[in-house]
Amino acid sequence: MNKIRMQLMLCGGTGCDSTGSEKVRAALQEEIEKQGLTEEVSIVITGCNGFCAVGPVMVTQPEGIFYQKIQPEDAKELVTEHCLHGRPVERLFYKNPATKKRISKMGDIPFFASQEFRAMRNKGLIDPELIDEAIARDGYFGLAKVLSEMKPEDIIDEMMASGLRGRGGAGFPAGAKWRFAKWADGDEKYVLCNADEGDPGAFMDRSILESDPHAVLEGMAIAARAINADKGYIYCRSEYPLAIKRLHIAIDQAKAYGLLGDDILGSGFNFDVEVYQGAGAFVCGEETALMRSIEGKRGMPIPRPPFPAHKGLWGKPTILNNVETLANVPQIMLKGGAWYAGVGTENSKGTKVFALSGDVANIGLVEVPMGTSVRSLVYDIGGGVPGKRTFKAVQLGGPSGGCVPEQHLDTPIDYEAIAKVGAIMGSGGAIVMDNTTCMVDMARYFMDFIQDESCGKCTPCREGTKRILTILEDICKGKGKDGDIEELESLCHVVGHTALCGLGQTAPNPVLSTLRYFRDEFEAHIYAKTCPAKTCPDLVKFEVDPDACKRCGLCAKGCPADAIAWQKKEVAVIDKDKCIKCMSCYDRCKFDAIL
Repeated sequence: MNKIRMQLMLCGGTGCDSTGSEKVRAALQEEIEKQGLTEEVSIVITGCNGFCAVGPVMVTQPEGIFYQKIQPEDAKELVTEHCLHGRPVERLFYKNPATKKRISKMGDIPFFASQEFRAMRNKGLIDPELIDEAIARDGYFGLAKVLSEMKPEDIIDEMMASGLRGRGGAGFPAGAKWRFAKWADGDEKYVLCNADEGDPGAFMDRSILESDPHAVLEGMAIAARAINADKGYIYCRSEYPLAIKRLHIAIDQAKAYGLLGDDILGSGFNFDVEVYQGAGAFVCGEETALMRSIEGKRGMPIPRPPFPAHKGLWGKPTILNNVETLANVPQIMLKGGAWYAGVGTENSKGTKVFALSGDVANIGLVEVPMGTSVRSLVYDIGGGVPGKRTFKAVQLGGPSGGCVPEQHLDTPIDYEAIAKVGAIMGSGGAIVMDNTTCMVDMARYFMDFIQDESCGKCTPCREGTKRILTILEDICKGKGKDGDIEELESLCHVVGHTALCGLGQTAPNPVLSTLRYFRDEFEAHIYAKTCPAKTCPDLVKFEVDPDACKRCGLCAKGCPADAIAWQKKEVAVIDKDKCIKCMSCYDRCKFDAIL
């Protein structure tokens, strides 16, 4: 007889794993065994819980107590006090920075309170390596309904009614894409899942695959039924070993249960899925390049039309959706398109998953209803900029996106509204930047990434991004000159309008948006030869302001080159001959005394 009365839902996603969740698990298990509680208490390793900033995290069930920043040495107290005596360990509760109060329940923590989980509905609630737990949470019920009650056209009608738009960045209606592929002539068709998540700061797809791989497999099977495909591929970057491991486990378990493979649920419908590992090329996130890669060719985009829905993988009709899009599909089939469309804005339905990172207090994975303001994302959920620094901008859409400055923080999260302020929704990367960020250097960073990842096939992207990067590098080094801004704008417009694929077409976005809102910083770099944020080493004087210096010696203590002379109660002096411009003095000085 099963006597388990308590489950310790320990996050085993990549984020928490990197901060020691496996050591915590081992310590908890050892303590449970020591105290003879193995028949009463079990540990469940879940996928990403979302609140990466306070990992490793754990939620006890059925009480729903949320524990943060757990260390192996906490195991004895947790097992003894909570598991044995029923006394929660308050010191490990989340502490609200504003009120200084401890919060025990996950739903009461501000980070979670404004979220609504649909694509991530099972995060932290199931063991992703046990199919029975996914089924207990309605997993594969949508597929069963599709196979027993719905025709392919009915599936597409529900998708159209849901208003679900592709979450990979373009925002094209998923139902319309499926309909094009259904109408396309061909005795062989394919369903592809794009899990080649390459944006800096993005970890949405990885976390969903680690937390709930069965939702994605079910979504792919439903898509296959809609267009009459019998083969699918998940293109996942090889840098995601845990996601790949759990996908393989999920595929094997689904086949064993008759939910993938031949004659699924006795319906006569056949569908099989294979995981294809990408080598990390950013351009392979573009659909045609991804398909060429699966075919064993070099991952390079090809002109469209024909579009993949008519001529895709191996020249056959193909639909490609990203992880988040497919994770939403089962619930749409189960609850109806109208249910899904009940949340969001007129043109952007449902929810959107974001990877919130950068200069923000609460780094993590969040899911919010469309229409939520960017301000709410940054402040209500993200907790705002930590310390005494102030908010400057948030980069949406990764290296192909744009920055949203303070004056546009009330912009709703909506495909068209975000585009109006010069950014894009993208796949969901949101990088917050504080007042110490140099926007010229930020534009340079993203252009360096894009130029490095360009496949080189088309001249505008290959040569245009290189020239844009050269100008930005010169400006950051104090070599900017009159006319550089105008040349940047001209080059950006040319590249954006003439590049072959989405990578090149959106490459100028970070430059254009920073020029739009922070033109004064470009001008300061070019004409005054200063970096207002003091982050470009070639434009920092490396002199100590005697009026601002507090004579604390922190700068000297942190200098790796021993280039700063300081005596107690004396103003520090920097020896420029020894200075290596590492910026450590600037980072350590709390009084803005380094000029």
